[in-house]
Amino acid sequence: MTTSLLETKALRAWYGAAQILYDVDLSVRRGEVVALMGRNGAGKSTTLKAIMGMLAKRAGSIRFLDHDISRTEPHHASRLGLGFVPEDRRVFTDLTVMENLEVGKQPARRWDDGTDAPLWTPEKLFKLFPNLGEMPNRPGGRMSGGEQQMLTVARTLMGNPYLVLLDEPSEGVAPVIVEQMAHMILELKSRGVSILLSEQNMHFAELVSDRAYVLEKGQIRFDGSMAELAANEEVRRAYLSV
Repeated sequence: MTTSLLETKALRAWYGAAQILYDVDLSVRRGEVVALMGRNGAGKSTTLKAIMGMLAKRAGSIRFLDHDISRTEPHHASRLGLGFVPEDRRVFTDLTVMENLEVGKQPARRWDDGTDAPLWTPEKLFKLFPNLGEMPNRPGGRMSGGEQQMLTVARTLMGNPYLVLLDEPSEGVAPVIVEQMAHMILELKSRGVSILLSEQNMHFAELVSDRAYVLEKGQIRFDGSMAELAANEEVRRAYLSV
């Protein structure tokens, strides 16, 4: 539990000439769920994209499983076992559920100590997401937003990631889907998968997260346990309330 899987130091990022992130330091340990919280535009999604290598301009140090990924392409991070679930879902609309899952498939992985990392199959994922199990041959374009959200997560898990970057999973989906997402995150955690979760919903973050960072204008304003954030009304009012 003490080993950091992911660590950023002085992470900075730009869109064109506009600097969005300023010296972001964060870490995620094995089997831990960490919430990255903040209002719209605070820099949450940009942080995840910068870690994954999806921005043209970034600086600072990003280490994943002791590999320096500060200057690598997204596919390199993915092959190392870093999963990314974007906010805008991006399912392959012409492909069926099973075909979408097949696209994400990667070989089984092992931890440094020789133990097996979580291995995902369509059968295991259909237990985690029963809705998907009822529609294996349905094209992605004929699914609801919540179902597409589940499919994107499931496709990412087919890569057998050690750690998942999960961008706004509770945004814009029905309450019943939010509940399933919370259950899914806790299930992943119980299997040893780590998650860095971009989230605005305090209640959702409290249900699933061990620790939290709060971002405001691209800078970390709070770093502590989820319980400490829940108890700190001043921080929540200053940086999270709308």
